[in-house]
Amino acid sequence: MAKAARALISVSDKTGVEDFARGLVAMGVEIISTGGTARILNAAGIPVRQVSELTGFPEILGGRVKTLHPKIHGGILAVRNSIDQAKEVKKHGIPLIDLVAVNLYPFEETVSKSGVTVPEAIEQIDIGGVCLIRAAAKNWKDVIVVTSTADYGPVLKGLSDGGGSLSDEKRLELAARGFEHTAAYDTAISAYLKKQI
Repeated sequence: MAKAARALISVSDKTGVEDFARGLVAMGVEIISTGGTARILNAAGIPVRQVSELTGFPEILGGRVKTLHPKIHGGILAVRNSIDQAKEVKKHGIPLIDLVAVNLYPFEETVSKSGVTVPEAIEQIDIGGVCLIRAAAKNWKDVIVVTSTADYGPVLKGLSDGGGSLSDEKRLELAARGFEHTAAYDTAISAYLKKQI
């Protein structure tokens, strides 16, 4: 199993993200990030590359579109032992992404507050984050997906103990939790929207 060389970190809940990113950097992992997360990491002196620098395209529509780009999803979804996909990735200049750390906009927390309007709730529906989690979880053999701040420490320890990689068993466990996370998120959104009918 290849050593993790590049991580995309884009989190709504910033708890522990500095220590997690610092731990990855200490292992030689390049960090790619989006707006708010990138600013926090930069302020902490952690080297980070903006997603927009990698894609050559700015965040648009008030931040609604940040990571929905072939250079991001191609880097996550590329099957590492496929010769054809390796050629495609090279042809299009797509950097491989080996770890995705994402937690989603706080939809449930937002709609639990009194007086929240439907438009306010709608803006807390995460699109890019869900896509990142699902892409990484689908390609769990090659990409580590982290959706909980509680996993930062164990993942860093696992990477350290595993020479920069994690076992298939741990990757699969994290992938299953990733799909569980997005399923619960979508269920909460669906329940909220049904109440509006």
